[in-house]
Amino acid sequence: MVLTGEGGNFCSGGDVHGIIGPLTELDMPGLLAFTRMTGDVIKAMRACPQPVIAAIDGICAGAGALLALGSDLRLGTARAKTAFLFSRVGLAGCDMGACAMLPRMIGQGRATELLMTGRAMGGEEAERWGFFNRLCEPDALCAEALKLAQDLASGPTFAHGMTKKMLQQEWNMGVDEAIEAEAQAQAICMATNDFHRAYHAFVAKQKPVFEGD
Repeated sequence: MVLTGEGGNFCSGGDVHGIIGPLTELDMPGLLAFTRMTGDVIKAMRACPQPVIAAIDGICAGAGALLALGSDLRLGTARAKTAFLFSRVGLAGCDMGACAMLPRMIGQGRATELLMTGRAMGGEEAERWGFFNRLCEPDALCAEALKLAQDLASGPTFAHGMTKKMLQQEWNMGVDEAIEAEAQAQAICMATNDFHRAYHAFVAKQKPVFEGD
């Protein structure tokens, strides 16, 4: 799955008049329903077995920055500007899972800086800090994201889904527990037809064909 924007930008977050303004009129139950709804988007992205690739150019801010953060892989451009803007409107940086995911990606100190200051992180800085997997030229960004998606889709998709699942689940595991969980996960993958096809293709010196089963 490839997630991207239009018009030279990824996503500028919630519309000031269409979303932000009406929030000032809601009571606490209404506000909580809204914040849970936005969090459910990230939960769905993390729960789906398909890898989600964000192709990020231009502005990537607010909830848009969380859509990028919630993706599995991020391709960006040097001119991209990613900002977690919540502190600029009097809100905490703990939105849609940011305080759980961002420190794991770029480190606690760097995450604290971005979430508290709301400053924009440039594309080269984002790559250097590990937020972007790599930088692309703006004109080639979507093509490279689609190629990466196609490469993953032509691989062992069941196994990719298992990798994604374990990356998510092992956040809360100790090393011994993680090793056991991975033993079980890998044993399941070894029982798939994809694994058997890959073995026979290797023996025959052929390229394996994966069918996700």
